[in-house]
Amino acid sequence: MRLTTPALLATSLLTACAMPQTPLGADSIAVVAAGSLREAMTDIASAHEAHTGQKLSLSFAASGLLRERIEKGEAAQVFASADMGHPQRLADAGSWSPPRVFVRNQLCALTQSHLNLTPERLLGALLDPAIRLGTSTPKADPAGDYAWALFRKADALSAGAYATLDRKALQLTGGPTSPKPPAGRGAYAWVMDQGQADIFLTYCTNAVAAQQEVPRLKIVAVPPQLQVFADYGLTVRRGAHPAAQAFADALLAPSAQAVFARFGFGSP
Repeated sequence: MRLTTPALLATSLLTACAMPQTPLGADSIAVVAAGSLREAMTDIASAHEAHTGQKLSLSFAASGLLRERIEKGEAAQVFASADMGHPQRLADAGSWSPPRVFVRNQLCALTQSHLNLTPERLLGALLDPAIRLGTSTPKADPAGDYAWALFRKADALSAGAYATLDRKALQLTGGPTSPKPPAGRGAYAWVMDQGQADIFLTYCTNAVAAQQEVPRLKIVAVPPQLQVFADYGLTVRRGAHPAAQAFADALLAPSAQAVFARFGFGSP
């Protein structure tokens, strides 16, 4: 009969605790995510790699463009989208899991400092023909879709507002041919710093990051009657390595949610 000494038992327990609970993938797990998630997801992925030993390969772009890349054969295993529609489309095709909300966001107006806007004056400024309005690209980037949802809400408050905003909006980011900012520059800070728009409708998290890069920019809250909220959807490819599902689950853990909150995201 073999006896287990207390020292041997303690060593075994420590070894077991140190081992990752999910088998490691032989290669890195390919994760594609909305551009607005770049800073938070990079921090979370680094912590996950350090904790589990599992390597992760991150790629960021507009969610609609990522969905198209996946449909064309890109071997992503985890897709973190800035909306529910793009991951749901993949799930409907049968090869991806039903998406679940993992963080939330909302729209803010990033403005040039000379406008001195308030939430109450925002709609009037958006409709002003002298003010250039920037947005992301609808269909390719959910931020653009959310801007157009705001336009529809504006029409309920001011007849004809949708047509005016639809006509004047400059789709400056998020499209397949949108100019790329220089290395080290954020897209929204760069666009506004270049003076390409007077107001840019984007996620509040993007607006905060842009203001940190270009402090003279101002952030104006969207009033409740115009506000559009964004549910971010997370999906995993069916048949992916268990480590892919483990990382997706980790994004909903309290430690990851605390990182998202630090960057301004809301909880699911």
